[in-house]
Amino acid sequence: MQISGSCHCGNLAFELSWPAGVAVAPRACACAFCQKHGAEWTAHPQASIRVRVEDGRLVLKYRFGTNTADFHVCARCGVVVLCTSEIDGSVYAVVNTRAFEDRSILSAPVAVDFDGEEEDARLGRRARNWIGNVAIEAV
Repeated sequence: MQISGSCHCGNLAFELSWPAGVAVAPRACACAFCQKHGAEWTAHPQASIRVRVEDGRLVLKYRFGTNTADFHVCARCGVVVLCTSEIDGSVYAVVNTRAFEDRSILSAPVAVDFDGEEEDARLGRRARNWIGNVAIEAV
């Protein structure tokens, strides 16, 4: 299944290829950043994502906590579209389902809380569960 989305102004747009027959389940993270942005994330290790960046100067990357993930935020409209983490030389990603063009395909969000998770466990979880086929392209 192909899923399209973008930030509000379109500076960050994506095409997400999702495995057939797999439910698209958003996760509502309990951290303060995700709560303040209203972000709900999804990923699947068999998915792939292609992100198109119209103006890279207008993409902010924000890190906090363990400093092992970059939240990609559009500086023009303020929408956080995806989060990436580089692990052992590979880039993994989760995508904000709030940026989907069609949210009718989503199941009900599940609350998650990763507070207290050790860094090695966190990186292992990301490598197993996040999107491993990530392409970010400047226009």
